Amino acid sequence: MVDATVESVTAALDALEDPKAREINERHGDDHGVNLTKLRGIAKELKKNDDLAVELWATADSAARLVALLIMRPKSYDAEQLDAMLRESRTPKVQDWLVNYIVKKSPHAETLRQRWMDDPDPAVASTGWALTSERVNRKPEGLDLPGLLDTIEAEMRDAPERLQWAMNATLASIGIENPDLRARAIEIGERLGVLRDYPTPPNCTSPFAPIWITEIVRRRAEV
Repeated sequence: MVDATVESVTAALDALEDPKAREINERHGDDHGVNLTKLRGIAKELKKNDDLAVELWATADSAARLVALLIMRPKSYDAEQLDAMLRESRTPKVQDWLVNYIVKKSPHAETLRQRWMDDPDPAVASTGWALTSERVNRKPEGLDLPGLLDTIEAEMRDAPERLQWAMNATLASIGIENPDLRARAIEIGERLGVLRDYPTPPNCTSPFAPIWITEIVRRRAEV
């Protein structure tokens, strides 16, 4: 049983440290060695607890921060707090969980999306583009989709890797969700060639936008 204290949680995480898991995670830019299923088990025991989450976040330890994100209540944090948390979280997994589990469910998601899109920090900007993909898929009203394609066309090829991936996902989302823009999205993807040669396992869809768009549209047509 894990007690709702920083000491108890960090001790439990330390006990789960696996050098092999750390080695694998470090290849992806992360810096912890805890199995995520077991980490989720710790968070499930703790339940929602914003006070403890704040204390765990303050440790700056990635595994502790992942637990913190699982026990936070998204509506408990204002835009400035979430902005600061993003800038403090320098590993992909912590940023991904922050966006998917907290920011997307926050009333400040749109404010932050607009703030982060043009940030000079590529890691922050990539988060803005990830939120934009979410809006394209779920609530596109009010978005300038042709303008987004203009930006992608001008900037994606030379963008840093994480930002490039996020922009590519928005490109694919626009092509999938908008038949009137599909041909242009595919043409941009073909011309830029971003992720064209990315190794893709069997039975998985390539992240190369023209293939991604075409495959998802085909699947939907068959349903």
